[in-house]
Amino acid sequence: MREVYVNVNRCLGCKSCEIACATAHSASRSLLGAVFEPVPPRKRIYVQAVEQRSVPVSCRHCEEAGCVKVCPTGAMQKNAVTGLVSHDRGRCIGCGFCEMSCPFGVINRYPGSKIVVKCDLCPDLSTPACVMACPTSALLFITAQEAQQKRRQLAAEQLVAGDASTVIS
Repeated sequence: MREVYVNVNRCLGCKSCEIACATAHSASRSLLGAVFEPVPPRKRIYVQAVEQRSVPVSCRHCEEAGCVKVCPTGAMQKNAVTGLVSHDRGRCIGCGFCEMSCPFGVINRYPGSKIVVKCDLCPDLSTPACVMACPTSALLFITAQEAQQKRRQLAAEQLVAGDASTVIS
């Protein structure tokens, strides 16, 4: 399964990913149209400031997803083949158990509703909107193996450059 991986060293905190996500999940699917929709679209990724850095945070589609375990109606489901944790809006009763169980705080409610929203990896797109919108490639839509390869490459480059302190931490 491909996942959204984050390189925090590249994130500028521009929030392009947040805007692209909300727009992709709007009724109009356009930025201008989304601004004027009666119910504003909800983003599913959140850029958080931490010290001098910005970190995009979204659903990690956890292996042992707490939101799936606590959902009394089965509205939160994990696809055994793809690993995607999805939300069936029609089955959601708005109890909020999934919100409380999410360790990342990325399950939220529609404005004026008890129905929740979470990252769905933009199923109608080949690459999630947040990844496509990132101007610095801080977000990548890759497999776990590809992410490990990128980490090894970065570690090797840092070792060659003599900056081993960032590799060890």
